[in-house]
Amino acid sequence: MTPSLRILVVLPLYGGSLPIGRYCARALSSMGHAVRVFDAPAFYSAFIGLKTLQLPPSSLGSLENAFLQVLNQGILAQVENFEPSLVLALAQAPLNRLSLQKLRKAGVRTAMWFVEDWQVFDYWQTYAPLYDVFAVIQKEPFQEKLAAVGQEHAPYLPLAALPEFHRPLALTPEEEREYGADIGFLGAGYPNRRLAFRPLAGRNFKIWGSDWEGESVLASCIQRGGQRIGEEESVKIYNASRINLNLHSSLKTDTLVSHGDFVNPRTFELAAMGAFQLVDRRRLLPELFAADELACFDSESELYDKIDYFLSHPEERAQYCQRARERVLADHTYAQRMQQLLDYVAGQFGPWRAEAEQATIAPPLLELLQQLELGPGASFENVVHMLRQQSGALSDVETAILFLDEWRRQYRGDA
Repeated sequence: MTPSLRILVVLPLYGGSLPIGRYCARALSSMGHAVRVFDAPAFYSAFIGLKTLQLPPSSLGSLENAFLQVLNQGILAQVENFEPSLVLALAQAPLNRLSLQKLRKAGVRTAMWFVEDWQVFDYWQTYAPLYDVFAVIQKEPFQEKLAAVGQEHAPYLPLAALPEFHRPLALTPEEEREYGADIGFLGAGYPNRRLAFRPLAGRNFKIWGSDWEGESVLASCIQRGGQRIGEEESVKIYNASRINLNLHSSLKTDTLVSHGDFVNPRTFELAAMGAFQLVDRRRLLPELFAADELACFDSESELYDKIDYFLSHPEERAQYCQRARERVLADHTYAQRMQQLLDYVAGQFGPWRAEAEQATIAPPLLELLQQLELGPGASFENVVHMLRQQSGALSDVETAILFLDEWRRQYRGDA
C-alpha cells in the first residue's frame, strides 16, 4: 500500500498533454496524496507575448530561453518549499536539463509521462535519460531506443479516463440542439482527417476544434469557426453526438487509416462517458478493449458503412456503450494509472521515503505539516514562516512552535 505522498505535478505550457496532467493531479488527490501543481499555462500568455516585440529570431530566442529559465527557477522553488516525494512531469513540461540534474543530485525522484508519439516528437532523446522514470504510451521498438540513450526505466502506461469528469450527462433541450448531431468529431484538422471526412459533407455532421483553416469542403460542418473547445464543453459534445468519430491523427495522406500503435485519450474518455464511438483499429487496442466493447474500422469505406449501420441500430450502439464504460471503470482510470506508476517507481528505486519519515514524526506535528503543505523534512524556519502566514486561533502545537521561535530569537539576540 502506497503511503500518502507529496507529489508535484508539472504541467506543460499548452498542448494535448495539458488536460492529461490536470487529470493526473485530480486522480492523485482523490487517492489521498498531497498534490501541488506547477501551473505553467498561467505563464503562457506572457510567453507568446514576447513575439509582439517584433525582434529578430536570434534575439527572440534568447528572450524565450530566459523566460523558460525563470519558469525553471519557479519549479525548483516549489520543490524546495513543498519537498515532494515525486516530481511528475507531463510531456513538454518546461523542465530543462539543469533543473533535472539538480533534482537528481538532491535525491528528488522524477518521472515523466511521455504521452506523445516518439516518431513525431523526438525531444525524448535529450530528456529521457535525465528522468528516473520515463513512462510511455508505446511499446517496442521505443523501449529499445530509450535504453540506447540511457533510459532503462520506461514502463508502458497507456492513457485513461477520469470517471468523475468523463461521465454520462443529461443535457438540456438547448444543449441537445447546440451540440447534438448524427455524426460528431472533436479534434484538430490533421490531413488524414480532412480527406477521410470530406465524403460526409452535407450530412448531419458537426466538427468541433481548431486547425481546420482553409478547409472548404467541410466548411459548413465546422462549428464556431474552428475555435478551441474546453474540456468541460467537450463532455457535452461527446454525450450529444449519436456517433463520435475517433480517427487517430496522421500527417500522411497516402493511407488515411494509419493502423498505428498507441491509443489516444479520446478512446478512453468516450468509453467512460457511455458515448458511442467508431475508432480506427490500433495495434495496442485489443489488449485494452475487447472486440464487443468498441466498434472499429480498418478503412475509410468500412467507416462510412458502419456510420450508416449504427445510425439505424441504436440498440446495438447502446450495448457497445455499456460494455465499453464497464471496461474503463474496471481497468482504465487515471487513479489506476497513477498507482501503477507509483508502484513501478517504488519497485525500481525502493520504498517511498515517507514510510520511514512518517513513523518518526509525532502525529500532531505530522498533521500540522500536512496542513501547511510542507514535507516531513521541512526546516524549523520554514514551518514558522508558514505558520505566521495563517490566521485564526492557534492550536497547542502551533502555539508551542511559535513560543519556541520567540524563545530562540530572544536567546540568540535576533529580536
